[in-house]
Amino acid sequence: MAKSLARIQKEIAALQRQAEALKKQEAKDVIERIREAITFYGLTAADLGLSAATRQTRVAAGAKKKAKTAGKVKFRDDAGHSWSGHGRRPQWFLDAIASGKTPQDLAA
Repeated sequence: MAKSLARIQKEIAALQRQAEALKKQEAKDVIERIREAITFYGLTAADLGLSAATRQTRVAAGAKKKAKTAGKVKFRDDAGHSWSGHGRRPQWFLDAIASGKTPQDLAA
C-alpha cells in the first residue's frame, strides 16, 4: 500500500526532530572535548583569538585595507555620466553610440 503525503510529512518531521537532537548532543560532546583540551594545554582566550584585544587588532587590520578606487575616467557625456572604459559598457554610452556619436566624441 502506498504511503500518503501526510504520512511521509509526519515521518520527515520526526526525522528532523531526531536529527536536531543528535546535533545538540554532538555539539555538547565537542564542547566538552574542547574544554578538556583548553584545560590540558592551558590555553587562554587570547591564544584562541577570542580576547577583546585580539578582536580589536583584527578589526584594525581590516580597517587598514585600502578601499577600491574607481578607475580613471576615459569617457564622459554632457549629462555628467562617466566610464573608465573597463567592464561592461554603460547604457548611456551605448545610447550615445547608437545616436551617432563616436567613442572619440565621448573621450574625457
